[in-house]
Amino acid sequence: MTAQAAESRELATVIGLEVHVQLETDTKIFCGCSTDSGEEPNTNTCPVCLGLPGALPVLNEAAVESAVKIGKAIDASIPEETTFHRKNYYYPDLPKNFQITQYDSPICQDGELEFSHEGDSRTVGIRRAHLEEDPGSIKHVREGTGPLDSRTTGIDRADYTLVDYNRAGTPLMEIVTRPDFRDPVEVRAFLEKLEEVLEYLGVFDATRDGSLRIDANLSLIDAEDVNDDGSIDEAVLEAANRTEVKNISSHKGAETALAFEASRQKKLVQSGREVAQETRHFNETHGNTVGMRSKEEEKDYRYFREADLPPLRVSHWKEEIDIPELPDARRDRFVSEYDLSEEAASKLTSTKQVADFFEAVAERFDADLAATWVADELLGELNYRDMLITDVEDRFDEIERLVELVADDEITAKNAKETVLREMLDEGDDPDAIVDSEGLGKTSGDAVQQAVEAAIEENPDAVADYEDGDDGAINFLVGQVMGKTGGSADPGDVNQLLRAELDG
Repeated sequence: MTAQAAESRELATVIGLEVHVQLETDTKIFCGCSTDSGEEPNTNTCPVCLGLPGALPVLNEAAVESAVKIGKAIDASIPEETTFHRKNYYYPDLPKNFQITQYDSPICQDGELEFSHEGDSRTVGIRRAHLEEDPGSIKHVREGTGPLDSRTTGIDRADYTLVDYNRAGTPLMEIVTRPDFRDPVEVRAFLEKLEEVLEYLGVFDATRDGSLRIDANLSLIDAEDVNDDGSIDEAVLEAANRTEVKNISSHKGAETALAFEASRQKKLVQSGREVAQETRHFNETHGNTVGMRSKEEEKDYRYFREADLPPLRVSHWKEEIDIPELPDARRDRFVSEYDLSEEAASKLTSTKQVADFFEAVAERFDADLAATWVADELLGELNYRDMLITDVEDRFDEIERLVELVADDEITAKNAKETVLREMLDEGDDPDAIVDSEGLGKTSGDAVQQAVEAAIEENPDAVADYEDGDDGAINFLVGQVMGKTGGSADPGDVNQLLRAELDG
């Protein structure tokens, strides 16, 4: 193919994902060691997770239950029998030199997940989801000027590498999609939805370090090879050289890594060069990918049955294990039950904690008031401070008390939002203490009436404008009254009092 022909080729991007999800269990998948990897290095270990001779694995029932819940959520089939295999490869943080995983009989098969992308509904097929154990973790260190100046760095500049086996044996669920993605933005939207579903299931904690890691396969094909329904023939996919990008640990990182990799491959193809089939490393600092090694093939892992674990037969669990209401269903219910807008319902179901808190507030107060305070005021202030709802979950009773003060007309909504809520988040004080210290108790009765009369007397020009038909002048007068009352009067009441005086 000439360089001119290569440059004019119309190309389509094809992406498939392998998402490694750390399951939220107390103990590891094949032993009783704690999954708390934040302890001192190499303290949560035993002969099983260190792979010592003679140590036998025992399967964690809670990990299997989590796998079945995920299978139900993605509408996957669970076969009558599934088995474990040994995947053989050497890596410093894999003490046995093999990983116990599932090969040709995974616990979840042929599922799908629907998500929203740019206002449209998209469904991505999930080829399989299987259980396996996590390796440990490594840290590349480069010495500084002294022992306290050591810092982590890239492997190419490291003086030595430290290995921590605390994470070795943590239960993972590897979710393998079909190559249904056509651009990196879709990938980010899918990952956000997947994480949302996993959190609702209660099997995943996004705040854990390394809780979700992504390997992404990307290749380019001729655009004409994409069928009208968006599918691609298996022969075309097999013929395309693809790269696997590793070390992706966030939704944004996945979009960045894949956007770079798609651009890199297009430049190669359009200049008449071949895309090497290889494994590449995503450098999050620089936002690029670098070659690591040639791409492994299935035969390189020399899979064989794990003789120390019997076949797993849990297909009946799919009917016996209940899963909670998932985000899409809860969103629809919020719209119908609480008469909320789609936008408000989406905000309120963004995480299970937010949805649970909204429903707790809506049990006590008007649903519109509850939605305003949870979806707009609280989440808005948290986002501004780069905080999560989990950062204030131990203060939900204080936030409910603030909503109560507004609902009972004891303080204005303006003061509640702009002063009380912000001081609660910034200073940690409770709402009643802030109201008392700032003197924010609502002004009413004679005090407001006196402020109205004073504002009218002191602003004859604004009064004249109102009397000449300029209805906007009333807003100026409302502001004057609010200033005189320290913002503690109700703006709606002030507006009515002013009109009564001026129209009388």
